[in-house]
Amino acid sequence: MKYDVIVLGSGPGGYVTAIRASQLGLKTAVVERESLGGICLNWGCIPTKALLKSANVFDYINHAADYGIEVEKPNADFTGIVNRSRGVAEGMSKGVTFLLKKNKVDVIMGSGKILPGKKLEVTTNEGTTQVLEAPHIIIATGARSRVLPNLPQDGKKIIGYREALTLKELPKKMVVVGSGAIGVEFAYFYNSIGTDVTIVEYQDRIVPVEDKEVGKQLERSFKKQGIGVKTSSEVLSVDTSGSGCVVTVKTKKGEEKIECDVVLSAVGVVANIENIGLEEVGIVTDKGKIIVNDYYATNIPGYYAIGDCVPGQALAHVASAEGIICVEKIAGQTPEPLDYGNIPGCTYCSPEIASVGMTEEAAKDAGYDIKVGNFPFSASGKASAAGHKEGFVKLIFDAKYGELLGGHMIGANVTEMVAELVAVRKLETTGHELIKTVHPHPTLSEAVMEAAAAAYDEVIHL
Repeated sequence: MKYDVIVLGSGPGGYVTAIRASQLGLKTAVVERESLGGICLNWGCIPTKALLKSANVFDYINHAADYGIEVEKPNADFTGIVNRSRGVAEGMSKGVTFLLKKNKVDVIMGSGKILPGKKLEVTTNEGTTQVLEAPHIIIATGARSRVLPNLPQDGKKIIGYREALTLKELPKKMVVVGSGAIGVEFAYFYNSIGTDVTIVEYQDRIVPVEDKEVGKQLERSFKKQGIGVKTSSEVLSVDTSGSGCVVTVKTKKGEEKIECDVVLSAVGVVANIENIGLEEVGIVTDKGKIIVNDYYATNIPGYYAIGDCVPGQALAHVASAEGIICVEKIAGQTPEPLDYGNIPGCTYCSPEIASVGMTEEAAKDAGYDIKVGNFPFSASGKASAAGHKEGFVKLIFDAKYGELLGGHMIGANVTEMVAELVAVRKLETTGHELIKTVHPHPTLSEAVMEAAAAAYDEVIHL
């Protein structure tokens, strides 16, 4: 079977790439071994957000009295929450099936392996084998949960994110190892519905990729919610010989043992690049990633790679953007290379976190003379009315030219606000222009304008 483009993998990188290729007039096929939509739709972005929404609703009900509403003590139906999450994921996967069919993309279910000569061998889920040919083959195989030697995942007592989405019973106690987005989102979810949660983080603060002030605020918020936080700490071992787990943790004060039912390993992801034919074709990799150029071509003509299996941020929206750039270049268009310095990052715990660009520390290290503005949601009328006054917006500007170097937010619904800052950076809008951009009142987004004004000593509401 011959195509113009074959995409290996149907996650948010793969299926978007395939659809855009078809839109550009290229005969396209996508090969998927498990479920359309990949990890993001089925085991990542979408089902986790469904779980978090249930936790959010449960939080609201538990604090109904704060809003002048009396309700009986609610009960979290863990099985019902998990079933809702799976239903949302299944619905989105069906949506991807519809989109691929609508855009005339052939879907071949099976495991793919690239071959020399611009071919791809597919072992279908029925056990048959077929060989596809295309002048352009795009690898979009994504990533999976990283397994550490001292945290061997057994899927029952030591689990990864997939098992965390479908536990049969609500654990009484859980230790979460790692405090990136996956770790803190699950920590918030399980704590909200009744699990005693402790986070263990090797770095000196949680969410270590974020601005230091954001990490400090989230730690305060989590401790207020009853989540245990151990930073500058390392899990040495986990004893699973008993009915539960005994976690040995090395802390600043020495070793201590934590008993729990389940340990969630959330220490990052590793690319799925094994057994897909890279060595046979001669495609170069480094540090577990496929090496590509600005338009995602590998060192072997006709083979490309995007998403979590190439260097860069392992985010769904990054994979989608990379795939679109890749096929537009293949189709003869002139897309701009992706600006990896202007990629928004979002974490959906409560309070939410959203950021783009440099942290204050990174801007100083880069030698910038900076202006910093910080506006707390405690001074926001909309935040007070909503009952969510925790958090702030922090903006970092280049003092010389007024360029927005970085924006960092923590608070309710900030993941819906960060796109403004991405656009501001893309359009090279200055701090003064942002101050003069009229924001609606009362909204949380006013905090962006106020933070900019604070950087230039023009803030009104502080």
